[in-house]
Amino acid sequence: MKTFDTLSQTMTHLQKQGYTYDFNLCSGHIECNALKLKLHPEDFDVDEMHRFEGMSSTDDNSVLYAISSKNGIKGLLVDAYGVYAENISEAMRKKLR
Repeated sequence: MKTFDTLSQTMTHLQKQGYTYDFNLCSGHIECNALKLKLHPEDFDVDEMHRFEGMSSTDDNSVLYAISSKNGIKGLLVDAYGVYAENISEAMRKKLR
């Protein structure tokens, strides 16, 4: 797995690898608004995870997930504070570790 210095560099690289959709984190699933698609933990895999830490504050932390669904949809999920900051289900928490 290649590493990059910034979130934007990593996103650009992964988009070139086919991770073209944007996912949003919800309590028990992730969703892609462009496709009107909801994916529950059993419906997707985390292919890569990249952590970025802010220089000035731990509040600047973010995690980038490269996700592929069981039906072939590939996209990115950016979590601004990491999986522990969100009010999400235990199944989602385990999937995104």
